[in-house]
Order: sequence, then structure tokens, then C-alpha cells
Amino acid sequence: MPKHYSNRIKDEEAGVRPLSTVLRTLELIDFFAAQTRPQKLSEVSQATGLSPATAYQRLFTLISAGWLEQDDVGRYRLSMLATRLAAAALEQADIGMRSEPALARLVSRVGETASLSVIDRGLPCIVARVESDSLLRADQKLGTLMRLNDSASGRVLAAFADAATLHRLREGDHPLPSDDVLEEAREKGFAVSTGYTNSGVLAVAAPVYDLHGRCRAAVSLVVPEMRFNLDRFVDPLLEAASEITGILNGSETE
Repeated sequence: MPKHYSNRIKDEEAGVRPLSTVLRTLELIDFFAAQTRPQKLSEVSQATGLSPATAYQRLFTLISAGWLEQDDVGRYRLSMLATRLAAAALEQADIGMRSEPALARLVSRVGETASLSVIDRGLPCIVARVESDSLLRADQKLGTLMRLNDSASGRVLAAFADAATLHRLREGDHPLPSDDVLEEAREKGFAVSTGYTNSGVLAVAAPVYDLHGRCRAAVSLVVPEMRFNLDRFVDPLLEAASEITGILNGSETE
């Protein structure tokens, strides 16, 4: 059985089909997830191409199910049910677990160790890791904290952070990369470590985004300096970052 992440029920061969009316109604949840403010019925109708009557029926259904609510002037918005279910999803299958199949595929392509890191207590923290089969590899365990200024993951998490996160990092106790380093990472779409964190080891990292386009994590390849080949690693790394972004956002299902 291939180790591919999927959220599809594998019953189509048995003749089972999803309920199209339910799918079309649930599509409105995705619509509201992409909005920054509550929506009027007319706005929903215009944006989705639904007639006002059909849009209202689907909105009413989602309100009855607890997914939507109305504000004090009758506009529609997501309810806090989405937050509760999101927390449950993270608890049941956290970001590390969800990313492991993609990390494994990256390791298979390049033959080097891959990691996923997030900001924890102001520093990059490894939350998922897939080792290569090489006898010579960097020894970094889950939960390892790295520096922001000279690790590849730290540079990516700072360079692609949203304004509020970057402000908190600047106000924190840990030094950030220089503005030139941050700008270079943004221009290239990835960052390389200085090699100071682990002598003889280099890393390259790329950003992973959430549904709203915020950098949520960094995926990296950690390689003994003697084998480090940036030209060979960049494309597979960026493809893995895009795949993990899709998995975390629910758009990558295979």
C-alpha cells in the first residue's frame, strides 16, 4: 500500500458516491474561510454565482448545522465551531504527522534528511523529521530548538513571517537575521544556513503556508557540508514545501 496522505474515502469502486447537494453546501464553508469580514446574502450570491434563494437555503442549512452564524445586522460569518474542530484536527493529526509522508518522499528523492520546524517560544523547533539512510547525517531530534539568525529554518520563518509575528520576534530575546539576509530569502523563496549551528552541516529551508497565506512552518534538508549541492536540492525542496502547504490546507488529497 503506498504511503500517500489522503482524506478521501476509498469506496468509489463499491458504487458509493458523495452527496452532491451536501458538497455544494459545504463549499460555502471554504468561501467564508477566505473572507476577512462577515458577508451579506447579496454578496454571497454574487460571489458564488448562486441565486439569492439557493444561497439563502444553503446558508440556513449551515447555520442549522452550527457552521455559520449571523452578526447583529444579519451578515453571515463562520461560527466558533470551526475553531473547535480545527483544534481537534490538530490534536488528532498534528502538523508533524500530516507532513511526514511528504517529508519521506523528499528524502527518497534527494537521499538526505528532511525536517519540518515551527516557531516555539520564539525559536524554530523541529516537529517532524525523516532520516536518510546515509551513515553520515546530522543528529537533530524532534523538539530540537535552533537559532533564528543562522539556521535555514529560522531565516525562513523570520523572512516569511506575517507582520505581527515578525514584530513579536523582533521584540523577543533572540537575534534575528539581518535585513539583507531576510530580503535575500524572500527574493529566492528559500534560505541557507550559515553552518555555525552545527559544524560541518549545512541546511536549506523553504516556507510552508496556511490557508490565509501566512508562513506556518519551514521544511528543510539538513546535509553534511561535503555533500551539500544547492542546485540539486532547491527544486525538490520547493516542491515538498508546496505539497505540505496543500496537505495542511486540505487541497492536497493524494
